[in-house]
Amino acid sequence: MVPLIVAILIVAGAIAWWHPWNRGRDGGTSGQPDARQGGRRGASSATNQPQPVHVASVAQGEMPVVINSLGTVTPLANVTVKTQLNGTLVDVAFREGQMVRKGDLLAQIDPRPYEISLRNAEGALAKDQALLQTARLDLQRYQTLLSQDSIAKQQVDTQASLVKQYEGAVKSDQANVDTYKLDLTYARITAPVSGRVGLRQVDPGNYVTTGDTNGVVVITQLQPISVIFTTSEDNLAAILKPLHAGTKMSVTAYDRANTTPLEAGFLETVDNQIDTATGTVKLRATFDNKQGMLFPNQFVNTKLLVDVIKNATIVPTSAVLNGSSGAFVYVVKPDNTVTVRNVKIGPVDGERTSIKSGLQVGERVVIDGSDRLKEGAKITIPAEKAKAASGASGASAASGARHGGHRQQQSQQ
Repeated sequence: MVPLIVAILIVAGAIAWWHPWNRGRDGGTSGQPDARQGGRRGASSATNQPQPVHVASVAQGEMPVVINSLGTVTPLANVTVKTQLNGTLVDVAFREGQMVRKGDLLAQIDPRPYEISLRNAEGALAKDQALLQTARLDLQRYQTLLSQDSIAKQQVDTQASLVKQYEGAVKSDQANVDTYKLDLTYARITAPVSGRVGLRQVDPGNYVTTGDTNGVVVITQLQPISVIFTTSEDNLAAILKPLHAGTKMSVTAYDRANTTPLEAGFLETVDNQIDTATGTVKLRATFDNKQGMLFPNQFVNTKLLVDVIKNATIVPTSAVLNGSSGAFVYVVKPDNTVTVRNVKIGPVDGERTSIKSGLQVGERVVIDGSDRLKEGAKITIPAEKAKAASGASGASAASGARHGGHRQQQSQQ
């Protein structure tokens, strides 16, 4: 039993001496500070490395002052063509989707009932005109006899009243004739405006009435056409000043993605009140739309040109960053380091931004890679780096050639 206990104690002691925690106290701890110091040196050296960036020069030029808005294409006229007579539709003279001009024939209502009524009215008019003529002749005779004291004055007055009755009847008959002539005109349904016809609402052979709500067809005017868009009330002063001066302010309509220009036009008018719920006001711009790129109820982006700033200081929009202190840029110094400079921005036109103060024409600013920069950071510009690299490789080759020559001379000696 005793030998067994002794053997167990010997094995336990051997295991305790061999365990890794015993060895960690010796070699492991000595290596960790070296590793940490090496990591700090690597991180520090990575931070000090020049950062590759793209730069652009500050330029001077014209900067358009543009107000961007959202709008809807709205036709200047959208007319539901209805019949003004009751009757049978005998013919439709248009094709769906066809462009028509004002006055073009669209449909024909059966004119025969109205032609008969017209002839009837013309007959009544002729009859009453003949009676009027006879009554006037009799009145002249009675007036002659009255001057000779051969007839009573009452008979003359009665005849004069009869003439007036016939004159009234003739006027009534003439009105009936004109009415039936107008009905025959209404039997020809014509286009009230120029534009494109939509889908046909009724087929030939149907009996149409003036109470039909759908009408015969809808015509939408496309040329010219308008766009109604909204802008903030803060922009009203900049818009109304040139508008009241008679300046034609150009408006360009872009597609939904705001990338492709569709049509150029001019600002027509400004609404007479501000929407208090949104703080915006509506504006209408008109476009010739000769290419038909604008379609009714189409959603578009609009750019209203308000003014053009001459000799503006301009940088790419990507150069301007925003921080806690406001807008700033990274300016490249002659020693290829950057400095942070606060700027005051002006109007923005897509990829270009005007600078009111903070930059001088000719200075270089970072436009790409600024997320890795800080004040005083070293930079490298790809084009310059490539040029420097080629120069360095040439210099090293020349140096190697010189060293090789010296070694060859020494070996010969």
